[in-house]
Amino acid sequence: MKNFTYVDNSNVYIEGCRVSAVRKKMPGATTIIDAMNNRVVDMSWQLDYGRLHEFACGDPSTIGAANLWGSPPPGDTFWKMVERFGFQVTKFDRNFAGKEKKVDVAIAHAMTKDAYSGVVERGEDEMTLIAGDTDYVPLLQDLKKEGFVVHLVFWNHAGKELRESAGKFIPLDPYFDLLSH
Repeated sequence: MKNFTYVDNSNVYIEGCRVSAVRKKMPGATTIIDAMNNRVVDMSWQLDYGRLHEFACGDPSTIGAANLWGSPPPGDTFWKMVERFGFQVTKFDRNFAGKEKKVDVAIAHAMTKDAYSGVVERGEDEMTLIAGDTDYVPLLQDLKKEGFVVHLVFWNHAGKELRESAGKFIPLDPYFDLLSH
């Protein structure tokens, strides 16, 4: 059995910053809903990518692939560090408005391609998505219906429909301290 992991970097990071804001009781972040509505995030929080890799991918001998997508700022060395922790990195430039584009589609494409090309063994290997975007609901539902083992790893506030679309949901919140750098 192999584990194939697909990470939406910006999504897991920014929502981790939001969880941190609630934990620190920052103004406007009494609850995760307040933090979302008030757009409160703790930008001082740092995700430990080595620990995320260990947590999500498991035993190195069972890793089929560890993939991470995102949009780096110009001149950033962060992505080389993430590669050293074992992730295969795919980067996309932000658009003129500073918005991240292409990531969700690229992740869905990779998961679909891996599943239906035979890279992932149906019913044997595990596919782990680390993202909280409900755009993934149809993908997870389809993969699960087709007999693929699909896990979702994300913060507790991932949408109910997304959590239910996966065969198993593993919340990151209980591991916040472990995943913090």
